Amino acid sequence: MQPRNMSMSGVVDLAAVKSAQEAKAKAEQARAEAARQGGGAAGAAISPASLVIDVDEAGFELEVLQRSTEVPVVIDFWAEWCEPCKQLSPLLERLAQEYNGRFLLAKIDVDANQMLMQQFGVQGIPAVFAVVAGQALPLFQGAAPEAQIRQTLDQLIQVGEERFGLTGLVVDAGADAPGEQAPEAPEVPAGPHDALLEAAVQALDAGDLAGAVQAYKNVLSDDPANTEAKLGLAQAELLLRVQGLDAQVVRKDAADRPADVPAQIAAADLDLVGGHVEDAFGRLIDAVRRTAGDDRDAARVRLLELFEVVGGEDPRVTSARTALARVLF
Repeated sequence: MQPRNMSMSGVVDLAAVKSAQEAKAKAEQARAEAARQGGGAAGAAISPASLVIDVDEAGFELEVLQRSTEVPVVIDFWAEWCEPCKQLSPLLERLAQEYNGRFLLAKIDVDANQMLMQQFGVQGIPAVFAVVAGQALPLFQGAAPEAQIRQTLDQLIQVGEERFGLTGLVVDAGADAPGEQAPEAPEVPAGPHDALLEAAVQALDAGDLAGAVQAYKNVLSDDPANTEAKLGLAQAELLLRVQGLDAQVVRKDAADRPADVPAQIAAADLDLVGGHVEDAFGRLIDAVRRTAGDDRDAARVRLLELFEVVGGEDPRVTSARTALARVLF
């Protein structure tokens, strides 16, 4: 029962640059298994009251991690004594009803669930996290304005749909009424590029990075806006670049030649693959600051490519974009 992968991107934290696709596949398998067992299947209607649930440590695995294979689960860490919580929690509950199954709200009382609070690294409350296809990520802390919360929820739902195939829950206002059966959810047809995306994942599993790069490019040639393919391509290209590099040599070169942009770029790639996201970004921002002309542009372009690997919604990318803007303008 360990909350895990505290990052929307998932990729770097898992050190396997294909986690989004794998999580999507696992979510689909979990939904199919639930359907076979006749319980908790994606598409089974629930009542509006079930969109907001109280969760404790004993029920976290079932009610949050497993449910996150069907729908994004938003977690509200709160306490009775917390005055800002008394403003935020009712707002989140109202939005859960309004969004009508596009996310599930799980409320966790930190006084009664200290272990979960520690595992998520909660520093203060109210604190809001999410779990998507088994991956946990921080959303915001404090009583944020409603407009900001809506924007965050919209981004979360979009990521859940595009990266993990989470289409939400079917809500039936009469689901609790005796004698009524929930309507069956219509089958969602496979997307036109699912086979190509699956081919890319299989190539990654086989260690064929060049093949994975080409498979993602094939998708993007027909659908340039395909989010999953863009993310996968950026990830596969990163792994291809670092394949065969001697990490010790690369890091020594970067340390000995701080003004050498290619050396800094290679080290930044290794930083990112190793999960040192801020180090990778900071290294390239410093390179942009110190250089000019083609060298500066090369560092800037690589930094933008690494943003694609991590994902534009990651707060570390947001901070780095701000820092980049300061050194450019």
